[in-house]
Amino acid sequence: MSRDSASLVEAGVEAGLRPGLYSLRRRQPVEKLLDHGFRYLTMALAGLVATLLLGILLTVFSGAREAIAAFGARFLTSSAWDPVNEQYGAFTAIYGTLVSSLLALLIAVPLGVGTAIFITEDLIPQSLRDAIGLMVELLAAIPSVVLGLWAIFVMEPAIRPLLQLSHKLLGWTPFFASVPQGPGMAPAVVILVVMILPIITAIARDALNQVPIELRQGAYGVGTTRWGAIFSVILPAAISAIVGGVMLALGRAMGETMAVTMIIGNALNFSVSLLAPANTIASMLANQFGEADGIQVSALMYAALILMLLTFTVNVAAQWIVRRLSLRY
Repeated sequence: MSRDSASLVEAGVEAGLRPGLYSLRRRQPVEKLLDHGFRYLTMALAGLVATLLLGILLTVFSGAREAIAAFGARFLTSSAWDPVNEQYGAFTAIYGTLVSSLLALLIAVPLGVGTAIFITEDLIPQSLRDAIGLMVELLAAIPSVVLGLWAIFVMEPAIRPLLQLSHKLLGWTPFFASVPQGPGMAPAVVILVVMILPIITAIARDALNQVPIELRQGAYGVGTTRWGAIFSVILPAAISAIVGGVMLALGRAMGETMAVTMIIGNALNFSVSLLAPANTIASMLANQFGEADGIQVSALMYAALILMLLTFTVNVAAQWIVRRLSLRY
């Protein structure tokens, strides 16, 4: 027993208390064994996750080696996809993946954050806020194939007049030069907005609810308005978590397969127009992997490797942005 512990025991005895209250209980061997076992278990589980990720990466890279040797960096810049002549390039799919995901994010972020503010800042009755929050969570639970069917039979016919108007007014630009005739990039962007909106809304709502009440009261105490408090105090306090949710939604949009495959058109020809049929890496893998053979399989694995690297880059960027915003605010 140390000198400080002995003095505590003596003080307790002088005060008429039992020495056991101040003595340091020696840990039992069973407790030490459980602590060490729990530590090694968590380390093993963390190592299992890392090993699984590394195994997937090595498997995809191993399958892509033939295409990497045959096409090299030209695979990233070529839009040719010709199984007959064994000429492959993923630029069309890479372009479609990045453009559809970023445009969907550009639309979904204001809608999601705005919805989160609407249901957390006492702008409507509590019962209505709970109902809207429940509907947002139910929207996230709808299978992507069901959303794809809804996009084909309901959404695309509903937005086609708007797309035709866009072509009529802005057809002189290359982004609206194509005549909308059904599946294309624009309907795929809209369905991606529907799919990532619940993620952004739910994470933004939780982040706003975690803002300490003292910050809100302090903002109102200095005389600011409700919207001034929201934009000057509340949003900056929750911005790191909101950005993390946005980057998570971006990763979901880049890897989405079924709904986008059913509505994007799956065109192999490159087009800048948002009204023309397009393609994404995930859609290309879903459409062609079952019938591929020879070097086409390796080319598809090469495209899958690019998609993995893109999502990995998004996650690393998310961690860096969240860390910087946490330090700032």
